[in-house]
Amino acid sequence: MAINIGVDVGGTFTDFSVSGPASGTLYYKLPSTPEKPDQAIIAGLEDLLRNNALEPNGILRFSHGTTVGTNALIQRRVGKVALITTRGFRDLIEIGRQTRPKVYDMHQDFPKPLVPRWLRYEVSERIQANGTIHTPLDEKELKELGATMVLEEVDCVAICFLHSHAFPEHERRAAEILKEVMGDKISIMTSSMVYPEFREYERFSTTVLNAALLTVMSAYLDRLTRETKRIGLRPDPMISQSGGGLMSAGYSRQYPIRSALSGPAAGVIGAAYRAGVAEERNIITLDIGGTSADVSLIANGEPSTVHARHLAGFPLRLPALDVNAVGAGGGSIAWIDKDALLKVGPESAGAVPGPACYDKGGSEATVTDANVILGRLPSEALLDGRMPINMELARTSIEHLAKKLKMSIENTAIGIVQVASAVIVKAIRAISVERGYDPSEFTLFAYGGAGPLHAMEVAKELGIKKVFIPPNPGILCAEGLLSSDLIADFVKPLLCNFDEKAKENISMVWEELNVQAERWFESENIPSQNRKVSWTADLRYRGQNFELPIPFEVNEFGTREIEQLRSAFDNAHEIAYGYAQPSETVELVNVKVKLSGVLTKPSLLKLPVSEEGIPISERMVCFGNEQWMSTKIYRRLDLAPGQSLAGPAIIEQMDSVIVVFPEDIAKVDSWGNLLININ
Repeated sequence: MAINIGVDVGGTFTDFSVSGPASGTLYYKLPSTPEKPDQAIIAGLEDLLRNNALEPNGILRFSHGTTVGTNALIQRRVGKVALITTRGFRDLIEIGRQTRPKVYDMHQDFPKPLVPRWLRYEVSERIQANGTIHTPLDEKELKELGATMVLEEVDCVAICFLHSHAFPEHERRAAEILKEVMGDKISIMTSSMVYPEFREYERFSTTVLNAALLTVMSAYLDRLTRETKRIGLRPDPMISQSGGGLMSAGYSRQYPIRSALSGPAAGVIGAAYRAGVAEERNIITLDIGGTSADVSLIANGEPSTVHARHLAGFPLRLPALDVNAVGAGGGSIAWIDKDALLKVGPESAGAVPGPACYDKGGSEATVTDANVILGRLPSEALLDGRMPINMELARTSIEHLAKKLKMSIENTAIGIVQVASAVIVKAIRAISVERGYDPSEFTLFAYGGAGPLHAMEVAKELGIKKVFIPPNPGILCAEGLLSSDLIADFVKPLLCNFDEKAKENISMVWEELNVQAERWFESENIPSQNRKVSWTADLRYRGQNFELPIPFEVNEFGTREIEQLRSAFDNAHEIAYGYAQPSETVELVNVKVKLSGVLTKPSLLKLPVSEEGIPISERMVCFGNEQWMSTKIYRRLDLAPGQSLAGPAIIEQMDSVIVVFPEDIAKVDSWGNLLININ
């Protein structure tokens, strides 16, 4: 019996999804252990194996979404990195771009570089933008620098030379020399290895971030692998990537920066898979966990992708799903600003000490405490009784804010929920309206432990008429790992006019990328029938500073293919910026290829026919200012396919709670999804 396990570690909970057992897909959830995330993983795996009579040697695949890299960068608990660069560019990663993190905040500055100035070294070498060697690499000087860095006891060396994205010869030679001088214990990383795009500052920054995480991620994976082997698991963990999809443990050790935003990406993949089966092609995902709310847009079944993000204040130039994260999770702390206005987040109570109602030492009011006060969350316990709730502690935490605001505790709780929802609405507009999409034309796909709690208010504010809630919303990120493929991205820069004269250059680059693709498929042991290749050209109008990715499928470029791709670019520019210039010269910046090793995915089974569920209890729930209503409480597992519920109603399950507002209609579809039509 082949079993696949997906594990997603969040700031508050660690989630498990298991496909393959005869009893059907299993789901499990337990509190995270932030200081040592692998402890919760191992504890959860042991519980699953013991309580469900699963044989460890039957586990075929173990996939993992992790925040280890992100947290390490935020806390600056990273390896000791040295930087070697072209003479004259030592301070590039500190100078950066001449923009401010926040336009109207004159006091906030960029974070200090991860490599202090005394560990940034210059070497005599320079290749010009056209590939001409202006200054040969001084190998003697480089060997002396290698000896110096050995004495400094650095963990990794990042080599970042000018124009090496297109001409990496000097970087490769420098890496060879340093390995000879410094030995195998110190990692050597070149910028052309990590992601060879132009824009020196972003490329240097991405390389340094990757170098800083090498020792952190390797130590974590070593520890996790050792513990999983101890309890009998045979496969090494596969790690979720920020671009969606998985990578092998070996690839993750070499490129740990690719896992930095992995958890939210897995949720988007899981949402796209479930929505696609249910024939919902256009969705906006809303993932609310304990620490943050993550939103993304999926148009025509395809998640949106970006190539530039910021992580811990540093620019990151790698493919990533377009997920916008804001500090509005269940554990987000409510507070009063200097302007005497109520604010929520971004600081979170996390798993420890957690919301006040968890009775783990937390005392500040959170969104979860507010939902308990409003009756939207049960006042006894969560996680099927495994996590007790203390209503009095929730009231005490919110009472402090209520006194300052001169409001009742209940109205203060409503205010907290409404402020959190407003923050989420703003985040959704950033990935929809600001991208040229009307959110009212999409379905809101809500998941995460707190997503279904807030989905209705968010949808109403955006004019969305349908909310889609999967069977296990609180564990969808873990489930998304089971429907992910192995992926890799490669890029070749090629700055030239996009016209008939570019055909030969494009064909040459295409051949080089095909060689890299074949090498990757072979290294990951991907059978030929499971190989999938997707091509993209980055295009821009001449004189522009940023490009748009345009997909293409042909292997050869002729006049007709150039014209078709040019027309597709004009259309994409019209959508993104509201105008197009068909007569303007277009430049080709990069050719990119995304490789997928297609893995088996769990079948989504339809629910068996059963009797309609009836309420298990009733309680007073607040749906707005002074709008308290007696509300029937249902168990999600009791609901039958085709059953409809008229709001107000509360639907409880192990991993989440769903709020159906008055006059709204919720219906269960064949796959157990809950579709709520908003009136």
